[in-house]
Amino acid sequence: MNPKTDSVMTIEELASYLKVSKSTLYKLAQEGKVPSQKVGRHWRFRKETIDRWLDETMPDGPHVKENRQ
Repeated sequence: MNPKTDSVMTIEELASYLKVSKSTLYKLAQEGKVPSQKVGRHWRFRKETIDRWLDETMPDGPHVKENRQ
């Protein structure tokens, strides 16, 4: 699978995409800190939702006003 073309990613694919360990990602998913869906025993992540979540949670994301001083 290629995370750039697939809309749903596995934990392994998202860990690679975010450049974090799988154990960190498991913890974030279990705590509800990253948007995710559990399908049976497996976590799944929508790439579009993850990208939006990153934009909203990053300190210098697009939601920060340009004229910040």
